[in-house]
Amino acid sequence: MKLLKNDEVKIIRGKDKGKTGKIEKVFAKTNKVLVLGVNEYKRHMKKRTQDDKSQIVTITKPLPMANVALICPKCKKETRVGFKMEKDAKVRFCKKCEKTI
Repeated sequence: MKLLKNDEVKIIRGKDKGKTGKIEKVFAKTNKVLVLGVNEYKRHMKKRTQDDKSQIVTITKPLPMANVALICPKCKKETRVGFKMEKDAKVRFCKKCEKTI
């Protein structure tokens, strides 16, 4: 996976274009990521019991990985991710500054 949990990303497509946030969860099978505070929708919830109240809840939905770009923690630019071998370990690196992420 090129994007991992707690990576800082910038939204490059969609209704939240230009926003940044941290990845909360990665869905590898569907190639989607859940970014905190981005792609939020309102949902009207009915009351389940007599004591509950009906309410409007804000839900964060996952985004496709193609709609986000990683922000390099070293150079603070949005970049693509590459892989290389260092001491028998596969590591990610920034394509712009060539430093490991």
